[in-house]
Amino acid sequence: MHAQDWLTIRPIAHRGLHDLAAGVAENSPTAALNAIEGRFGIECDVQLSADGEAMVFHDFNLDRLTAATGPVAARKAAELAAIGLKGSSDRIPTLDAFLDLIGGRTPLVIEVKSRFDGDLRLTRRTAEVVNARRDQPIVLKSFDPTIVAALRELAPGFSRGIVAMSAYEYGDYAAMSPQQKHALANLLHFETSRPDFVSWKVGDLPCAAPFLCRKALGLPLITWTVRTPEERARAAEHADQMVFEGFRP
Repeated sequence: MHAQDWLTIRPIAHRGLHDLAAGVAENSPTAALNAIEGRFGIECDVQLSADGEAMVFHDFNLDRLTAATGPVAARKAAELAAIGLKGSSDRIPTLDAFLDLIGGRTPLVIEVKSRFDGDLRLTRRTAEVVNARRDQPIVLKSFDPTIVAALRELAPGFSRGIVAMSAYEYGDYAAMSPQQKHALANLLHFETSRPDFVSWKVGDLPCAAPFLCRKALGLPLITWTVRTPEERARAAEHADQMVFEGFRP
């Protein structure tokens, strides 16, 4: 089965099936196991360690999710792997260890984080890790079209997706010009990024760019992050699958 087929079969648990009130942190090994048990796909994020390892972690800094502080990129992989995730018994896993744990038992969507600065070290390391697991159901995605384009060469055996939204108002994008934000919101990079699927913010649907990708080009449309009944209905009407959080579909 082609990745673009299995990608849409199961709902995808955002950062795994996590519930901090129950002691399960986001992007943790336990959250991954919970998703497998529930027969859901898994979405996870990767960040770069100081020594070039891909770590399964969402934020650029440690402060929100751990008792440690400072940038993830300032610490080596072994040190990061020893840091506990707040409210749980889990620690920060490497991508390699995370994939060992999952063992191909459920689809995995890996988001490669980016500062939009042209640094491809994390992209290259992520590609190295997944290229050793060509038999596993894995796809790769990023908000950064430069990364999506690079993955076409670095990990040619895996489908690649662009993550996008209609307005880039978060602090992560404060340094971008209005022209850059306009280009991202309208997929003006499409000729070079050439994504295999699109992942769009659920509150922005329906809108032109993802609609055309889905209807005119036949690209699967995934939507994020679905948390309410209203968002679930919107996802069902306008997308092929959802990345969900906070409930069990």
